[in-house]
Amino acid sequence: MSEYKGEFYSSPEQQPADFTRNETWRIFRIMAEFIDSFETMSRFKKLVSVFGSARTKPDDPVFQDCVRLGELLAKNHYGVLTGGGPGIMEAAHRGSSREKGVSVGLNIRLPMEQNPNRYQTESLSFRYFFIRKVCFLKYSVAAVIYPGGFGTLDEFSEVLTMIQTRKVGRIPLVLVGRDFFAPLLDWFQNQLVPMNMITPDDLAIIHVCDNAQEACEYIVKWHETYGIPSTVRLDI
Repeated sequence: MSEYKGEFYSSPEQQPADFTRNETWRIFRIMAEFIDSFETMSRFKKLVSVFGSARTKPDDPVFQDCVRLGELLAKNHYGVLTGGGPGIMEAAHRGSSREKGVSVGLNIRLPMEQNPNRYQTESLSFRYFFIRKVCFLKYSVAAVIYPGGFGTLDEFSEVLTMIQTRKVGRIPLVLVGRDFFAPLLDWFQNQLVPMNMITPDDLAIIHVCDNAQEACEYIVKWHETYGIPSTVRLDI
């Protein structure tokens, strides 16, 4: 295993000098970010979150399939909600823009990778990951997961856990790419279920498909059957 080269602070004395001085102001920054983001996001309806790698290139078939997803969602009167960066996020916005759809980007300030893409119709900038996550969960009527790395797995796990624990209302949760996600799903089925760490019903939360067409059809049919929430219930 490679050695982590970041910094660890094991005690308050080791924190950067301005950390303790700004602790109270940090609360106000958090409150302000919640207020600003909630006021903006409340204007949008029928947003579908699309998650995936920021490193996926435009010549990748996965990127091109996600462009198609953006187009299909816009044609079915859904807006696209992503992290606002490159890769899969850009692909979803690019497709939506071709059909004049709503494209909202929840950008996060990072030291690498995160440059807002030009296809967004609305862009928010977040300092805090957890506020950004709340906005994804609160304002999405479905979530689509494309292949990605740690960040994508974190977002998938967040949505899955919040639905499982009923902290949010049920929404379609779709994985695109059977071959990519098969080892993970096999681990769920063959390790977690037998050990009673999850139940078979928990796995029913997840829908797996191979392409944008199947993903969009599933979302549309799900909402025709169960309805579309105006705002997803979120207990925090």
